[in-house]
Amino acid sequence: MLIKKHIGGLWQFVIDFFTKGHQRSLEAKKNIISSLFIKGASIAIGLILVPLTINYINPSQYGIWLTLSSMIAWISFFDIGFTHGLRNKFTEAKAKGDKTIARIYISTTYYYISIIFISLWIILMVVNRFISWHKLLNLPATMDSEISSLATLIFTYFCFQFVFRVINTILTADQQPAKASLMDMLGQLLGLLLIFLMTKFTKSSLLNLGLSIGIAPVLVLIAANIYFFSTRFKDYTPSLKLVKKEYAKDIMKLGTKFFVLQIAAVIQFETSLFLIARYIGSSAVTDYSIAFKYFSVLQMGFTILLTPLWSSVTDAYNSGETEWIKNAVKKYLKILIPFIVLGLIMLAFSGKVYELWIRDSRVHIDFNISLLCLVFFSTTMFASIFVSVINGIGALQIQFFAAIGGSICFFGLSMLLIKYFNMGVPAVIISSIVSNVFGYIIAPVQFYNIFYKKSNAKIWYR
Repeated sequence: MLIKKHIGGLWQFVIDFFTKGHQRSLEAKKNIISSLFIKGASIAIGLILVPLTINYINPSQYGIWLTLSSMIAWISFFDIGFTHGLRNKFTEAKAKGDKTIARIYISTTYYYISIIFISLWIILMVVNRFISWHKLLNLPATMDSEISSLATLIFTYFCFQFVFRVINTILTADQQPAKASLMDMLGQLLGLLLIFLMTKFTKSSLLNLGLSIGIAPVLVLIAANIYFFSTRFKDYTPSLKLVKKEYAKDIMKLGTKFFVLQIAAVIQFETSLFLIARYIGSSAVTDYSIAFKYFSVLQMGFTILLTPLWSSVTDAYNSGETEWIKNAVKKYLKILIPFIVLGLIMLAFSGKVYELWIRDSRVHIDFNISLLCLVFFSTTMFASIFVSVINGIGALQIQFFAAIGGSICFFGLSMLLIKYFNMGVPAVIISSIVSNVFGYIIAPVQFYNIFYKKSNAKIWYR
């Protein structure tokens, strides 16, 4: 009888969790639960993909693939902040119930992003003909033709992908991050299927790898655009007639700051693989990426819970509900604790996990790399709570300058530790941790001054 009572109480708690509370919180909870399953599947796919890919090619070629992909991923930041600007502007327009304005913002964003990435693709195709990839990546000259062809593939699908990914921004702004995550997961799943087929029916080839992984997300995103603009977002379907230059400027007022922040993120995070490949070796890229991917599971899991916060903060702040924001931050800080504990457990068993996961005697990951990856992701998760709030209210001035300083710090410190202290891969991770000072120190101070101290100083609100 007692057991039945406890089970009944637990069941009632679950029901109340999903049916009681602020409507904004209820939507966030539903998205979190959906995202848990979707991101869980994404993590599983990503983990399966690593050994499958390494066995299809080899650790050195895998390092080349990762390095080239990360370098070319830099082009995603040439959206000049349009998508981040759209995220806030679309949320604001919806909060005010103005469908026409929301549709104008969407139409304008699609138009200008298309112009940017078509132009960028043409430039990249021309530039690619003159790049000596073997010199840039410290590879044998015989690989130059293959790498150049691979770069062409990656250039093409990245440009297409970032045009059609606008739908994910709209879904996230509409407080439906789970559906945006679903699009990413389906792209990963299709890519995994294609790679598996490649291992069965084709010989080892970087070009086949690039084609398989590249085409999958593009196809899924095209299908998503057609589906959502035919159903849920039918009233917001982009139209050339609604493209307005003045609204582009409005998006860019906020988007330009996001653009600089994105560039800073590129320098801090995306150049890591290039620095390792250039000064340490492509095999070291594989070691670093495996440890990084292993501990990134922590951030992926935390991001599932955190994703609704940005758009929810924008909505709450515009509605004058600052207490909801403060309470949300407190809850996220409590949620962070078990993630840190899990990270320590993952660290303790990391060696055995790598062995069972990769199953390749050619791959050995130093414990220090694993430890530093844990520290990096722990500080990043803590920082992301406060950064999401700051981004949600559009108070980007301090972050803007901190990001520029952090980027300079990252590159300078990385080169110092690699070239003069011969620290190898740990040098890059240490530099990433040190340079991310805005997130774990400055952003919490800014949050306190805005929401608790209610300071009148304009610097906190810009």
